[in-house]
Amino acid sequence: MKSTPTGWERHAVRMADATVRPESRWHRPLATVPRHLFVPRWWSAGERDGMWAYELHDGASDPDAWMSSAYDKSLSVITRVGPHHADHAAPAAVVPEAWPTSSATLPALVVKMYQHAVLADASRLLVTCGSGYGTALACRRLGDGHVTSVDVDPYLVGAARERLAAAGHRPHLEVCDVTGSLPGVYDRIVSTVSVPAVPASWLKALAPGGRMVTNLSGTGLLIVADKTADGGAIGKVAPEPAGFMSTRHGDDYPPTPGTAGRWATARTADGDSVTTGRYPVMRVNSTWDVRSILELTVPGIEHRMETATDGSRTAYMLHPDGSWARATAPAAREMPTVHQGGPRRLWDELDRIRTWLVTDGDLPISEAAVRIDPDGACHFSRSGWSATVSAR
Repeated sequence: MKSTPTGWERHAVRMADATVRPESRWHRPLATVPRHLFVPRWWSAGERDGMWAYELHDGASDPDAWMSSAYDKSLSVITRVGPHHADHAAPAAVVPEAWPTSSATLPALVVKMYQHAVLADASRLLVTCGSGYGTALACRRLGDGHVTSVDVDPYLVGAARERLAAAGHRPHLEVCDVTGSLPGVYDRIVSTVSVPAVPASWLKALAPGGRMVTNLSGTGLLIVADKTADGGAIGKVAPEPAGFMSTRHGDDYPPTPGTAGRWATARTADGDSVTTGRYPVMRVNSTWDVRSILELTVPGIEHRMETATDGSRTAYMLHPDGSWARATAPAAREMPTVHQGGPRRLWDELDRIRTWLVTDGDLPISEAAVRIDPDGACHFSRSGWSATVSAR
């Protein structure tokens, strides 16, 4: 374990004060768990030589940056990018654009997930491991014997075990694919990785009346649901949005076949349809309600945004079925010229959802009711609207 800066406690207390009220049962865990121990090295994203990349930071070499990053309540500290864990990277390493694959989730969101779970003092809790920080918070709140933490990555579990021990905790840790069979029965399951659909194994592992809290991949939907007598669950979409890295089953996410060629088409083709959009170009990935409804309507769309030196903005949408859209506007609030191709009109779908938002003032996904079948299929409904995410 690398040397620890003195005075970390005041950073932790300040973070706790900014996150919850002093009388909250989560104040003490936030104020006393040394989060910096779980992120001794980390990656930060930004532009480098005109390209998006991740740069390595080492806490022992820069204690001020270490404390600032570790005790920011609203910062997820990225510890793994693609197959590259910060613990193993060479000094001053840079990794080209890739998907993050592990992090210490922002403390405010971890606590919010636990608050939605409504933990009782004797709750048997299953959590996802990652860096181990969220596990440490749960241990401080419930006691080590009530906490099981799992991750698909053997190194992450091993590193978390050492760092949890250094923080004074020894929960049950296991290398496990969280979408498969789980190593016990639990009163609460809290997943800080997103899933494409609720795994049926979670419903089997939940005790009668047990509660799960999770996020669906590609959306900002935080689902809170209680197990029902038929083996399914019922609940709602939480009012706060959330987003997490998706579950993976190996060292990295599998590549999407043909992505480069399809993006080249979206950038240069004239399109089967050329129209003027009804609304300015938007950064869909920065929304949660529009993005979530769009993902439920047309699952699997990839989004990118480019801003040129002249201030013009171009948004791209690409779907695995070959559908694509390109919308370019000369300025942020100007209406775009929209090119679309393939079997679906993706930009038309987006504009239809935005018209819905403008007309009604919100989208029905906000606080929608959720019913989950025993096989994991999720059914959403509110005010006459409904959508289903099928079991996988």
